[in-house]
Amino acid sequence: MILLRAIALAVSLIVVAAVIGGCGGGSDSTSTTAGIPGVARDACGGVEYGGEGAPQALIVSDLPMQGDSAERSSQQVDAIRLVLDERDWKAGPVAVAFQACDDSIAKTGLWDAATCRANARAYAKDQKVLGVIGTYNSGCAAEEIPFLNKAGVAMISPGNTAVCLTEPASDCEDGQPRSLYPTGRRNYARVVPNDAFQGAALAEFAKQQGMKSPFDLYAADDPTSTGQATNFRAAAKALGLRSAGFATWDPNAGDYARLFQKVKRSGADGVVLAGLIEENGAQVIQDKAKIVGPNDEVPLVAFDGFAQQSTIDRAGSASRGMFASVPGKAPESLTGQGSTLVHDLQDEVGGQPVEQFAPYAGEAAARMIDAIAIAGKDRAAVVRAVFASRGGGILGPFRIEPSGDPNLGPITLLKAGSKFSPHREITPKASVVTAARG
Repeated sequence: MILLRAIALAVSLIVVAAVIGGCGGGSDSTSTTAGIPGVARDACGGVEYGGEGAPQALIVSDLPMQGDSAERSSQQVDAIRLVLDERDWKAGPVAVAFQACDDSIAKTGLWDAATCRANARAYAKDQKVLGVIGTYNSGCAAEEIPFLNKAGVAMISPGNTAVCLTEPASDCEDGQPRSLYPTGRRNYARVVPNDAFQGAALAEFAKQQGMKSPFDLYAADDPTSTGQATNFRAAAKALGLRSAGFATWDPNAGDYARLFQKVKRSGADGVVLAGLIEENGAQVIQDKAKIVGPNDEVPLVAFDGFAQQSTIDRAGSASRGMFASVPGKAPESLTGQGSTLVHDLQDEVGGQPVEQFAPYAGEAAARMIDAIAIAGKDRAAVVRAVFASRGGGILGPFRIEPSGDPNLGPITLLKAGSKFSPHREITPKASVVTAARG
């Protein structure tokens, strides 16, 4: 860890220099370290490199570094650095540098479509970029994939869950997923199960909790949230649950008293949330507890957009006893290299809870490094190697399917106290997953 801290200090100086160099003009900037230029975007930090000699290629991360997900994304970046450090910043014979980029904007603290597109165009243009680790938000991925697909750049996501990025479903828009891949070849993979698995697991869990008539709420004007809610509703129907209601919340509303009075009148015996904590989720949780009842009386179950410490910090006591899902295993449940990474991350964040997706960012980095080690500096060969690679170090054994999805599907339910703790791991039945996909 002493070496890593020394590297981190050097990196911080590089990043500071890049920020100073980019201030004032408002135009795209390029930072340089060890002789390699970085992606020419103000949204990107300085180039980082902790190995010997000069780097020959570049991996970038693309995550929302502002708003409520800032800590989650920061830990994902930390995990990527830890993996690079463990590999001595080498992918086989190729010395690899790293650059962390932001796909969010200060005004909203959320991912921004225009920023995502501009980032992707910059990655595609910079021939040193051999791979992208990201995005976290599925909507941002849908903006970036076509640009990276045309350029033949590999992309591995640690957190995207929308089904339509990889598989057709009843609610897919704009001809997805086919429309995302203009070359007809896949360049995008992820290391987390998609929302068909998550919706099926949440429906099975809701039934196990004794729900018979859950009320399904999702954030307005958010296709990913809509998709998650649809996945849950279809899976719940397949399990014999009756929907008490299906409605949106407006992220810009001041309160949700009328909405939850409607939920209460419906006779719902549970509430399911599909959305992000950034979409005024704390107010949603507080008004649910105030009007419908606390979570130990009327269960509250949420998708992965709520599975982070900021949910508890912002919603306060109203979050106590709620459940949130995370695709895959919780950090506490990982073994071997995964457990080692979680321990090292805890050192990096001063003992704070390790965010759920941080180890997945580490796995995405490991898969990208392994692919470059096999393929060298040939972008097309890196893409092929990603799809041929097998996981196993951090998350345990898995393979990437031709669709880009991992061949595993466990979903972990977390329970909120002072932090989220693992409660139950569910691998949903294949028939329920199929029903969720629609």
